[in-house]
Amino acid sequence: MTISDVLMVIAVICIWSLLLVNVALFIAGYLYYIATENEDVPEIKGEYPFVTIMVPAHNEGVVISKTVESLLALDYPHDRYEIIVINDNSSDNSAELLGHIQSRLPERNLIIINTDAVTGGKGKSNALNIGFTRSRGELIAIYDADNTPERPALRYLVAEIMNDATLGAVIGKFRTRNRNASLLTRFINIETLSFQWMAQAGRWKLFKLCTIPGTNFIMRRSIVESIGGWDVKAIAEDTEISFRIYMMGYRIKFQPKSVTWEQEPQTVKVWFKQRTRWAKGNIYVIVKNIPLLFDRSAAKIRFDILYYLSIYFLLLISLVTSDLLLVLHAMGYVHTTIAGLSSFLWLLAVILFVVGIFVTLTTEKGEMSLSNLWIIMLMYVSYCQLWMVVAAYGLYNYLKDVIFKREAKWYKTERY
Repeated sequence: MTISDVLMVIAVICIWSLLLVNVALFIAGYLYYIATENEDVPEIKGEYPFVTIMVPAHNEGVVISKTVESLLALDYPHDRYEIIVINDNSSDNSAELLGHIQSRLPERNLIIINTDAVTGGKGKSNALNIGFTRSRGELIAIYDADNTPERPALRYLVAEIMNDATLGAVIGKFRTRNRNASLLTRFINIETLSFQWMAQAGRWKLFKLCTIPGTNFIMRRSIVESIGGWDVKAIAEDTEISFRIYMMGYRIKFQPKSVTWEQEPQTVKVWFKQRTRWAKGNIYVIVKNIPLLFDRSAAKIRFDILYYLSIYFLLLISLVTSDLLLVLHAMGYVHTTIAGLSSFLWLLAVILFVVGIFVTLTTEKGEMSLSNLWIIMLMYVSYCQLWMVVAAYGLYNYLKDVIFKREAKWYKTERY
């Protein structure tokens, strides 16, 4: 067996191991969706708890009015929640738009915090910490500035967390509001429904764990106070705070009936910038939490640590290695006796990918169509391959941040 064969075998084993893990998560997630489809969300017993909704925003004038209007229209008692918008060092007309809404509805608990370059402009975590100092709620909910939650979204989250003392946070689901805007947004919509929400449902079903997605979630105020707020060095503040909630002994539950709609990137340039930030942020969380692999008290969350570690390092290296070897073999530069087997396994992986994702789409109304089948197939050979570039570039940027000790800052996603 040649060195090329050994490298190929190792790469194939790694890829297929992670593929099978994701298949297991998809199956478990599908079973969870089916089981909860006809279940009622728990009722809130007694007086509704007071909730603080925080919305960090930086130059969000294009979308912020619609977001605030949606939050004001939630079917939660109006005297039992407040909305704090942290207009963080914005240079657009956000302050004017927010001030107009506030003056029009002076009776509502709408608080606008306008920061400048001195106090703000240092990233989402810093903005949330600023907002938290003004909050009064025993529960803290977070929504991104481009979100339009469905009216029951907050009530469902509150009901879940108030009916189970073991829950430190409850997450809802976000959907793609502009999914028909372009081919890219159709890819993102499918990715969100499968790799985000079906995998989250599977992790809850199998391990009673979920990762906070950054929007449409609620957590206990006592947790934020205990951990000292959000880590200002963390770009992926959602993943980072999830691990700290785990370590406090709490669980994070997924309630798929709580839905918000958000705007996704419509161009590859904007998408690449956003996903690079996500990758870099998650790599920071991985590196920060690697010591927990050797901590007995972290036994319940080792799966998540190993899963993220495998995705951003092991899978990336394995995919690059296998693809490079197959290309070099085809060009005659290297010889591997298992190229035929690798090609067969690659084809089988594609079939599993297409069938698995298509089945997951059956859980969402309006997503079950033959046109999506072709989109999924096209997605594998284009969108999914770009992920390798995103992950590699995210790692590169993370290393640059470490070497040059750069502070976190806002990475603005362009709105439409």
